[in-house]
Amino acid sequence: MPKISKIMLLVVSVVLVLTVFLGMNSSGVSAASDQDGAYNQINVYSEVLRHIQTDYVVDPNIPSVTNGAMRGLLESLDADSSYLTPEEYKIYKADKGGKAQVGINVSKRFGYATVVSVVPGSPADKANLNDGDIIEAIGVQDTRDLSLAMIRRLLEGQSGSELTISVVRPQKATPDKLTMTRTVVAYPAVSETMYENSSILYLKPDVMDHEQVQQIEQKLKGMQKNGNKKILLDLRDVAAGDMTDAIRLANFLLPSGTIASLEGQKVEKQTFTVDPSKTINATAPVVVLVNRGTAGPAELVAAALLDNKRAELVGERTFGEGAQQKTFELPDGGAVILTIAKYESPSGKKLQDDAVVPGVLVASNIPDEDEDETTEIKPAVPKPAVTVDEQLTKALDLLKKKAA
Repeated sequence: MPKISKIMLLVVSVVLVLTVFLGMNSSGVSAASDQDGAYNQINVYSEVLRHIQTDYVVDPNIPSVTNGAMRGLLESLDADSSYLTPEEYKIYKADKGGKAQVGINVSKRFGYATVVSVVPGSPADKANLNDGDIIEAIGVQDTRDLSLAMIRRLLEGQSGSELTISVVRPQKATPDKLTMTRTVVAYPAVSETMYENSSILYLKPDVMDHEQVQQIEQKLKGMQKNGNKKILLDLRDVAAGDMTDAIRLANFLLPSGTIASLEGQKVEKQTFTVDPSKTINATAPVVVLVNRGTAGPAELVAAALLDNKRAELVGERTFGEGAQQKTFELPDGGAVILTIAKYESPSGKKLQDDAVVPGVLVASNIPDEDEDETTEIKPAVPKPAVTVDEQLTKALDLLKKKAA
């Protein structure tokens, strides 16, 4: 292909993506100004490509340059926005025979896939994965070169199939290579414990879905019968679920007010307010536990209870995830997945940008990794038991002091 044709191909590819952005802009003078700016950038981009094509030390791989430019364009917006090549989009849409996985929720931080939370009892849990671990590679594919959408897709597969990942852990010089078997991961039921002669009801969901929120609903309705007077809601490492179910859960504990809102450039602001008829307990003292593995729907619940002064939060700053995405197919068979709206707390903070910061900060006490620097791959061992849960202890101390 002639060099000028290669340059034009690259420019056209970028224009396809920019057209999506321009199409999302509002109408009017501001939109016209935005479009003028975008077209000026296309001219600059074209000039950069011309220099790459004509002056770079070797004749560059045009498809590779194109894909890298597209991916960088999308990931400069946020971790959830993704560019998929035509080949990747086919894989993304393909039915892999089920949604078997290894039980990890991931996002992208520092350029690589990062473990947000791990499902208890899952293959990932048994392999000793923790939130904060960095997945350097999936098989032979470097996650730095993959969009978040593709990372999540590649982690899935047929039940019984093997998944090999390279994991960078805190305080370890070399990555661990782990091989796990995908399975249909089932979340355990909501954990319930009574403290202080049953006066404190401790509830620990593992996912914010319809079933677990329904379980919490029944347990809240049974408080009086069981002699419970205070609530300790543990949202640590809860990263999966649905925002609709999160709104339902927050509603159970709020008498009135705003739960959250959703707004975007082309998404009209939607405010979710409390339905008093669905409130179960608006007076019992509440403390909520959060950590860096608290993400998405769980963050919405924590923010709603905090901003409405309905609960105290104990633990660590949450992960920071709470947005709505939409897929736009491109004429060449590829696609872009764009964040089109973000959830906001009652005080107006965007969950995606600001996360949720508890009023009582207590660091987690996850045991340190083995200091052995050997590169030999060893069988995974069970996680060491945490003898004292300092966050839980602090939360219980706070509740004990509150009048029922």
